[in-house]
Amino acid sequence: MKIRLHEPTFGEEEIQAACEQMRTTHVTMGPKVREFEEQCARYFGVKYAVMCNSGSSANLLAIAALANPAWHGSLKAGDEVIVPALSWATTIWPIIQHGLIPVFVDCDLSTYNLDMQKLEAAITPKTKAIMLVHVYGNPCDMNKICALAYKHGLYVIEDCCEAMGASYVGHPVGSSGTVSTMSFYYSHHITTFEGGIAFTNSHELAELMRILRAHGWSREADDKQKHIDANPDIDPRFIFINTGYNLRPTEVQAVIGMKQLPKLAYFVRKRRTAQTMYRNRLGKYGEYLQFQEEQMNGQSSCFGFGIVVKGDAPFKCRDLSSFLQSKGVETRPIIAGNMARHPALKMHEHRAAGALSNCDFIMRNGFAIGCHQDIDERAVDYVAGCVDDFMVTYGKYKF
Repeated sequence: MKIRLHEPTFGEEEIQAACEQMRTTHVTMGPKVREFEEQCARYFGVKYAVMCNSGSSANLLAIAALANPAWHGSLKAGDEVIVPALSWATTIWPIIQHGLIPVFVDCDLSTYNLDMQKLEAAITPKTKAIMLVHVYGNPCDMNKICALAYKHGLYVIEDCCEAMGASYVGHPVGSSGTVSTMSFYYSHHITTFEGGIAFTNSHELAELMRILRAHGWSREADDKQKHIDANPDIDPRFIFINTGYNLRPTEVQAVIGMKQLPKLAYFVRKRRTAQTMYRNRLGKYGEYLQFQEEQMNGQSSCFGFGIVVKGDAPFKCRDLSSFLQSKGVETRPIIAGNMARHPALKMHEHRAAGALSNCDFIMRNGFAIGCHQDIDERAVDYVAGCVDDFMVTYGKYKF
């Protein structure tokens, strides 16, 4: 068997919708994008949604808006933004690209999320925001994070790119922060092939992200008439009121997304079932292996199944992961491991709030396997059988 890290979530329904939209010849960003944004905002319980061309771009839009002079209380160069060390490159790069200082905080070894005690200790007078990641769909403790942010007057930026469909105390992730982001990359919970979205309950922030998304153009603003009235000598079709990017999605992506979103709950249930089966089958190896624990009061959307080899195991992480790879079970690092250890960070100012020892341990000793909608009992049996075979080679277990 081949047990892949992901399998496509789209099929004939999405292909037909894409083809039908292409036949209209209206393919670049337009009314279908706005319709999908409104559908997503309702689904995830927020007021405003701004779709873009990737989850990475959604992170860029979120930081760019909060650091823009047009935003009251904007982040300034040299301000510190707390980030989890166990994260992904494009969680970090927008912070650096806007002259902000990422402050890396260690993770909890059981949930993989930010260690709450170390989080509060990392806050200084320069701290202006917390950018969290719900690692592998496991929701962070949003009650504590939001309370801490309120206490210190900090923005909360939720990177939910791995966590679509997860919830904390019954509320969807992405609905609690100042701004949040999700990804529609082809290997994620649902897909528009490439694509992402940013959410906020602030109309002003949503307007700013729409403007920044497309060249700094006024035409994407809901209140564009005020810019036309203020600039009577400029062609009203081409008024640039801010700096910006070209991060626009397409109408084709939007119609695919409208077919995918109603399927999200089903896909999440399948992922959660797969995770439970994995834990049931591999739990007997608790002497050597540990698995991600679900956040208390949270419901994970199970982006992947993380496996960490304990330090006193008679084998190394690479031994087990290489063996599984040889049997057709795809593996990968848990996110990108400790981002503070990657060579790109040597070029940019940053700091670590403490030793980051848990993230280092996961980076050295952890890997993930697929936990998606196509992982069924037969697939789990195969993976578990491969782990059984591996354990036999160490003489501890006999089957």
